[in-house]
Amino acid sequence: MTGTFPSGASWQPLANRQTLQQRATLLRVARDFFADREILEVETPVLGRHAVTDPHIRSLQLEHEPIWLRTSPEYHMKRLLAADSGDIYQIGKVFRAGESGSRHEPEFTMAEWYRLNSSFDSMVDETCDFIRCLHAAIGPQLPTGIDRYGYRDVFREHTGIDPGAAALAELQKFATGLPTWHVALGEQLGNDRQGWLDFIISQAVYPRLPGGTLQVITDYPADQAMLARTRPDDPHSAERFEVFLNGLELANGFHELADAGEQRRRFVADNDRRAAAGLPVIDIDEHLLTALQHGLPDCCGVAVGIDRLLMLAGNYRNLAATLSFRPAG
Repeated sequence: MTGTFPSGASWQPLANRQTLQQRATLLRVARDFFADREILEVETPVLGRHAVTDPHIRSLQLEHEPIWLRTSPEYHMKRLLAADSGDIYQIGKVFRAGESGSRHEPEFTMAEWYRLNSSFDSMVDETCDFIRCLHAAIGPQLPTGIDRYGYRDVFREHTGIDPGAAALAELQKFATGLPTWHVALGEQLGNDRQGWLDFIISQAVYPRLPGGTLQVITDYPADQAMLARTRPDDPHSAERFEVFLNGLELANGFHELADAGEQRRRFVADNDRRAAAGLPVIDIDEHLLTALQHGLPDCCGVAVGIDRLLMLAGNYRNLAATLSFRPAG
């Protein structure tokens, strides 16, 4: 008989009714938050012809088809912005391969929004307001203040290493002394300096951030700008921020890059790093670059993980406990 489960497999959901109600509450409060600010809800395709070039993000591809599940709605949303959509948001599923654990799932829910003519600092504040609003809807009220750090300062404080000046060998030596280090990781990272920095900050810095209040890290190195602008007064730093609660990343935001030529250079550099790491080279999304060339309005954007926020606000032991079913379950 087709469609049967293996022996011993459970048909039952992971979440109980209370968890389902809490998720529904977060989604309702999120939409109210955006409606109050007159930010338009949009939907964009979950399937696309292009994956992301970032070598640290693994996209999921449909078997036998040149089609990918989105890791973010960002590319399509920027095309809407270039077509004069105004402020927009989207809440929906995104997908990433190779992400599984107590705080990761290959399928998760993301809220992403873009604000025209918003300053970088205003976007940081609005993101923190959004997180507090949702957290208070099902859990305790978070303090109104935030602790804000520069990437270089917080990295140096917790590791003793200057991330801008350290040689690759120094980063490798520090990383191999961390409890989560394993040989296969070193083989995977190779000479990818950004990869070593990512590993160190995720294992030795983020977990040590103070708990109970929102923590914001800004001024990421320019080679970790992703789709963010670099700072006009410091081309070595990106106008990118991340928001953390109890050591867990909840949000990643940018003052969005609008320069099509620079974005193409970054995509090419990503593919060079992918090739050096033995990863497949990804076709560049020419639709996005054409939209940027047409004209992306000055804007800031941010993505917030709804599942992680539910996990923290609802005091769940892991991300899976917040889901109705595991992906493909």
